[in-house]
Amino acid sequence: MLNIGMKAPDFTLPDQNGTPVSLSDFRGKKVVLYFYPKDNTPGCSRQACAFAAAYEGFRAKNVAVIGVSKDSVSSHVKFAEKYNLPFRLLSDPDRVAIEAYGVWQEKKQCGKVSMGVVRTTFLIDEEGNVAKIMPKVKPDTNAAEILAEL
Repeated sequence: MLNIGMKAPDFTLPDQNGTPVSLSDFRGKKVVLYFYPKDNTPGCSRQACAFAAAYEGFRAKNVAVIGVSKDSVSSHVKFAEKYNLPFRLLSDPDRVAIEAYGVWQEKKQCGKVSMGVVRTTFLIDEEGNVAKIMPKVKPDTNAAEILAEL
């Protein structure tokens, strides 16, 4: 389990263009790293659109925004194009980062128990340490809450 102040686990995953992206590429700048369950689902689409709407505010503060899910690169391409997302979406089908950040958990939906990604956002500081952990965030307000804290 990650805690505030710990070194954020580094990873290298392909973005929606197939370009490898490592967390360590962003040393020297803050990173909003948000994990979400699935492209093109109602909550995930609202969350991505909220980050897109707030993106200029993050950019003005020199903060990178990165979304991560198990979806494929091709799924991310369609999702990013459909909603005109200006930030990177990383594909993690093998759950490398998802498990390193502890967001692969048991979920209960309609009385059914299964494993899946629990919507969680991390703020990583300029030195690569975990500065904030926001578990089970609300898709519509997550971006605004983080931007307000910055």
